[in-house]
Amino acid sequence: MKTTHVRATDVPERWYLFDATQEPIGRMAARIATMLQGKDQPTYTYSENTGAHVVVINAERCVFTGKKNEQKIYPFYSGFPGGLKERDMDYMRERTPEMIVTLAVRRMLPKSRLGRDMLRNLKVYAGAEHPHTAQKPVAANG
Repeated sequence: MKTTHVRATDVPERWYLFDATQEPIGRMAARIATMLQGKDQPTYTYSENTGAHVVVINAERCVFTGKKNEQKIYPFYSGFPGGLKERDMDYMRERTPEMIVTLAVRRMLPKSRLGRDMLRNLKVYAGAEHPHTAQKPVAANG
């Protein structure tokens, strides 16, 4: 039995569309991270970016379970001493709703160059409109 090494150029592009209002953010982010890595396909190769492109819409209306809407805090560090800043959920929803989904997915990807390349295949939009209709993304949830 031989192990095959699939190159990223040999894998056809796949596009998926997620609606953030359909399922909780953690479950959706886990499914997205699996698709971005390519682990949902038999052609998965650990050292190549063989994953799909994922488009997420309605990020401003993403669903959380429990009391996360009131209690969740997003810490940011400026790089200077005493530069720890915190943003609550209301601030994130109002100013940068795309970052809620992006951070959830980014923290589930590998912390390497390959993980950063995979994150480039994630497109997140606050509203229901997106410019990727020409790629014909397949609805992945709902």
